[in-house]
Amino acid sequence: MNVNGTTMIEFVLLGLSHRSDLRILLFIVFLIIYLFILMGNILVFIAIVSNRTLHTPMYFFLRHLSFLDICYTTVTLPQMLVNLMAERKTISFLGCAMQMFFYIFLGAAVCYLLAIMAYDRYLAICHPLNYVRFMTRRVCLLLISGCWIIGLSISLVQTVLIFSYPFCGSDIINHFFCDIPPVLRLHCPSPYINNVNQFLTIFLVLITPFACILVSYILIMGAIMKIAMLDGRQKAMGTCSSHLLSVVLFYGTAMFTYLRPSSSESITIHKLLSLTYTMVPAMLNPIIYSLRNKQVKDALKNTFAKIKTLVDI
Repeated sequence: MNVNGTTMIEFVLLGLSHRSDLRILLFIVFLIIYLFILMGNILVFIAIVSNRTLHTPMYFFLRHLSFLDICYTTVTLPQMLVNLMAERKTISFLGCAMQMFFYIFLGAAVCYLLAIMAYDRYLAICHPLNYVRFMTRRVCLLLISGCWIIGLSISLVQTVLIFSYPFCGSDIINHFFCDIPPVLRLHCPSPYINNVNQFLTIFLVLITPFACILVSYILIMGAIMKIAMLDGRQKAMGTCSSHLLSVVLFYGTAMFTYLRPSSSESITIHKLLSLTYTMVPAMLNPIIYSLRNKQVKDALKNTFAKIKTLVDI
């Protein structure tokens, strides 16, 4: 790839801050957050796998969400931590392409998994008598496989398209990782082509699965309103509350980041919002699902007890 006649072999990531005192503080804060994300999601994953009472479709999907949260944050946070302490914040051309590939791949997989979890709640509440017949283990595996395949397909096509265009003028990416908007700003093609490319990604990764979630919850709310007993309504809503919080956390910041008009003044805001939807949902999901779910809470207690027993031995 050429930039003004020279070979493009790497990009410079401007990161979050140039101040050395802030960089050290940010490194410590984000390292603690990253370790918390890893620990929380690994514990939820182990608790679900090791507890047979949680071997149901809802927790099967939650287990995959924990795994995806670990992978999704690992795509960006370690690179950001390294760059915070490095004097020269560079990433190779191939490294940038790979980071964007896994970022879109895993981000899309998270979006479609949240849509699958909404569909699971729709079946459980709107068709409770047929839930076990519809949501079999084979169906769960097919849904999860579809989630990964869709994410992989979207990411492969978009990454190839983005990195096959020539880059012009600059090799500086004003971000802490190779996100789509800042990389597209370095392209030679017309703004129209870049806007179409970005819109297709947003439509396939964010809008389509969100529309599925919205339809599922419209149907769920209709079914809940038909329940005569107040306790029945509260119980039905209780099974959806954790998932709804996850959806609001992830989609709220992600859609606000990518659907708002871009401008040079909004780059700092874009970075902060990217940090929010990259870290906050992955950090809070273990807390949301453990505090609001007695079965997960009990499974975590059993897991801690087993770990303590192993440590004592």
